[in-house]
Amino acid sequence: MNFKKRRVVLLPVLLVVAAMAAYAWHFFHSQASPPLVLYGNVDIRETDLAFRQSGRLKTMLMEEGATVKAGQLLATLDDVPFQEAVAGAEATVAQARAELTKLYHGNRPQQVAQAREAVRQAAAADVNARADAARQRGLLANGASSQRIVDAATAASDAADANLAAAKQQLNLMVVGSRQEDIDAGVAQLALTQANLAQAQTALADTHVFAPVDAIILSRVREPGSMVGPSVPVYTLTDLIPVYVRAYARETELGKMVPGTRVKVFTDSGKHVYTGTVGFVSPQAEFTPKSVETTDLRTDLVYRIRVTIDHPDEHLRQGMPVTVRFSS
Repeated sequence: MNFKKRRVVLLPVLLVVAAMAAYAWHFFHSQASPPLVLYGNVDIRETDLAFRQSGRLKTMLMEEGATVKAGQLLATLDDVPFQEAVAGAEATVAQARAELTKLYHGNRPQQVAQAREAVRQAAAADVNARADAARQRGLLANGASSQRIVDAATAASDAADANLAAAKQQLNLMVVGSRQEDIDAGVAQLALTQANLAQAQTALADTHVFAPVDAIILSRVREPGSMVGPSVPVYTLTDLIPVYVRAYARETELGKMVPGTRVKVFTDSGKHVYTGTVGFVSPQAEFTPKSVETTDLRTDLVYRIRVTIDHPDEHLRQGMPVTVRFSS
């Protein structure tokens, strides 16, 4: 009987303890913080494409919305002036190379022979001029000539002397060959013309614009026939990857903003859920941008974070509002 009485007494106590435990479990779980939720916008990098040269736009090969691959040709300039510049530079290089080859090889035997003949003729002319001048001075002494004739003969003799000296110097240059200084100057001239050719070829290559990355044509800024210059955009591209989410967190939430933290990203439609990773947390606080939608509207200092989407697709558009959810 006593055992039965004890069971009857303990049963209500056990029921009370169980009820208190259930209440405590429910209380503590209800007090646990809900998963952290941030609100932000899709942030896709944009690229303005421009030529490095000035000229007339010849072709625009892509329309807005087209998907392009890295290295794909997108636009060209009229390259006729650039082709002509390359041709002129090539001719200048050929001329400089020929001049340098001539300096290296020296003079041909025929040229040396011509120089020797020129010395022989100049020497003969000098002998005749000297003899004529001497004869005129003798005639002047006998009264058979005038001072004017003697002066003319003397001048002719001096000129013959100068011509002979010049012919001998030219022959010496022909025999000795080119000086090292002349060869060095020829080498430098060839290098200069080759540099000019490379510059002209680079300018010709710059008449083509290629896609730098896989992207989508966001804007087609110019049309064929337009005159464009350096840094004048002809296309605006949006990169396919990477795709980021720019969101903002309060200082009290920074404990969960550890780079490498995994998150889920939801679009407003709710049809697409993406995974991502916290990649950057700004060290500097700022006021909440007006473009950011938050659950409360009070002005607050926040920290910018960047989430990298793992597998972005065409449903994520620039500026699209999204929700970033952290694990609890």
